[in-house]
Amino acid sequence: MITTNPKLQIKKAFPKEVYLNGEWINSEKAFISVFDRGFMLGDGIYEVTPFYDGNPFRLKDHLDRLQYCLNEIQIELDAGSLKKVMLEAVSRAGLSKRDCAVYIQITRGVAPRTHFFPEQIEPTVLLYAFPVSLNGFESKQASVLVSEDLRWHRCDIKSISLMANIKANNQAHSLGLDENLLVREGFFTEGTHTSIFFVKNNEIFTHPEGPHILSGITRKLILEMCCEMNISIIEKALHIDELKEVDEVFLTGTTTQILAVKSMFLNEKEIFRRNETGENTRQLQEKFIKLTRNLRSSSV
Repeated sequence: MITTNPKLQIKKAFPKEVYLNGEWINSEKAFISVFDRGFMLGDGIYEVTPFYDGNPFRLKDHLDRLQYCLNEIQIELDAGSLKKVMLEAVSRAGLSKRDCAVYIQITRGVAPRTHFFPEQIEPTVLLYAFPVSLNGFESKQASVLVSEDLRWHRCDIKSISLMANIKANNQAHSLGLDENLLVREGFFTEGTHTSIFFVKNNEIFTHPEGPHILSGITRKLILEMCCEMNISIIEKALHIDELKEVDEVFLTGTTTQILAVKSMFLNEKEIFRRNETGENTRQLQEKFIKLTRNLRSSSV
């Protein structure tokens, strides 16, 4: 039975200023048309990039993923053109020496409502920086729910249409849990906003790239780090029945970073427990901290 206490609501503040369609605007005066396809249809994509002490981390990877998503949904825009604006957003928000992140949202734009793509309309571009706490993840452990993956079959597109993710994450949150790990046809895919890694016999398993998971930037970094550290990593989906053989579980994400999993619940029954962070997870956390806390201002 799940005994975790329900969590308090997390308070977040709106940014004071946003970049909207080429202009910096006070957020209280920033508006879009009711006929914007992002509002009407969820027709758009987004990206979040972390900045450690004001320095961007894996900026090229984040912009490349943004470009991939733009291409997949056929919005013509050069993601690389936003790099300068992202750096300006951090500076204008007074976050040049602080941990923060930049949020980008691009929709197809304003047009009469149709289910097909309208032609010759300008995309709507929203961008802003916000402070975020990126310290201390290595001292935390997550308790998570396990649920059926009911999302669409193009999870590789970072779509703003997140209702299935929101519903699953809210289910976990209402139980006082940190995340909901999703299972499709018996195999773990990913969390509602994280990638999943399993350690079994000192080998690390994670779902392979494809339409059922987002191509996580931190996930990609874990693959690189494991190669450098001579840790065996296998891109293979883990079946839920194999969980009894697993020694460690950890989650990764842009702001999640590398988070050890303490317990997992399915149908109110605990199906995995590890009371302290495992050795493989700890080693990756230590290397990750060294990488992110030694960035130069020119880092991309």
